Amino acid sequence: STPSRQDPRSGAPRRPAAGHSHARPGSSAVPLGSAPQAAPQPTRVMPAGSQHAGARPQPASYPPRASYPAQAPSGPSLPPRAPASGPSPSPDWPAGPRGPVPPQPAPRPARRRRRRHRLRWVAAVLVLALVLVAARVGWLVHAINSGLGRVDALVSSPDTSDGETWLIVGSDARGAGSGTVQDETSGARADSVMVLNKAPNGQTSLISLPRDTYVTIPGYGGNKINASYSFGGAPLLVQTVQDLTGLTVDHYAEVGMGAVEQMVDAVGGVEVCLDYDVFDPDSGLVWDTSQGTCQRVDGTTALAYSRMRKSDPTGDIGRGLRQRAVISAVVSEAASFKTLTSFSRQDALVEAGTHALTVDDKTGTTDLAQMMMAFRSASSAGLTGAPPISSLDYRPGGIGSAVLLQDTTAPDFFAKVRSGELTTADLNQLATG
Repeated sequence: STPSRQDPRSGAPRRPAAGHSHARPGSSAVPLGSAPQAAPQPTRVMPAGSQHAGARPQPASYPPRASYPAQAPSGPSLPPRAPASGPSPSPDWPAGPRGPVPPQPAPRPARRRRRRHRLRWVAAVLVLALVLVAARVGWLVHAINSGLGRVDALVSSPDTSDGETWLIVGSDARGAGSGTVQDETSGARADSVMVLNKAPNGQTSLISLPRDTYVTIPGYGGNKINASYSFGGAPLLVQTVQDLTGLTVDHYAEVGMGAVEQMVDAVGGVEVCLDYDVFDPDSGLVWDTSQGTCQRVDGTTALAYSRMRKSDPTGDIGRGLRQRAVISAVVSEAASFKTLTSFSRQDALVEAGTHALTVDDKTGTTDLAQMMMAFRSASSAGLTGAPPISSLDYRPGGIGSAVLLQDTTAPDFFAKVRSGELTTADLNQLATG
């Protein structure tokens, strides 16, 4: 029960004695006046900026916050704490709700990661493409090497240090099934004989020897150069050419003229030129300059263009020029971007070329590629043509009409070929009178 707060004598409310409080017995409250009051504690001034989150709460004996002085007492004080990190404020910073906002470092763009991802894919695709190209090249090399005809054509000869020499022969086997045109000639003939030479100094020349050129054939005496092919095949022709030119034949390539048609069609036709009208029943060539002096022709017309001789005012010389033009055009088309990027063209060209070409036992795909490059180099430089000719109607007796070179064997001309000093003025000279 609650003790009475009235005086039992008078009934008036009981007043607490001085120095006593109204605290109940057993309460922990401090009785007022029960002890002398302690002297007031000095005001504790906290340094500026000392309050921070997580600081220990102030003791209960500290005066209320409102009783703190407005300013710290005079005396030394700690300097303001600098920001933990970051640059000093700049007037160029954009304004924010709490003052200038420092520029934030740009986040690493995801674009860079995507770019690296794309580069990895590009590298993978390139590697795959290179593997496929290498596989395709390997297949072509194998197909060419296994499909080429081979002949033991080269003969021993002293090393004359005359560079690299290819003997390119256009053979024309007559008779049924051998070609488009038939005539009275039987057997195989070297219808065109070309000497491709790369001299030690790098000069490249392509010399056409007319098929009726008068030469001395080892073991047979004086005759036309194409007769050596009939007498002894490729080896005797190689020996005859070496004796005439003084060059060592390093590679032999024989092109079946009957297959020119297929090779031209394999590359989609070639462009050839002729500046006069022709109607030649022997070769089958019909040429109408009203359609243009330069025309793109198919294989049938290209073959007739290569064979035509009797309607040419220069005879064998003109025919040799046209044969070189056709072969050069086929080589250019074979090395064109269109052919290099077309598998169907490549397959057709390999099929036609391997059936048309016969090479010596030592010639491989690399040698054929070098021959094509040398052929193009000679054509670009204009060093293509025939040696100087003294007569187109030389008749020594027993062999009919032959072509006689200057000084019989044109020794000065072939000396320039060997030394790499040939000029365009040395080519296609025909004596008059």
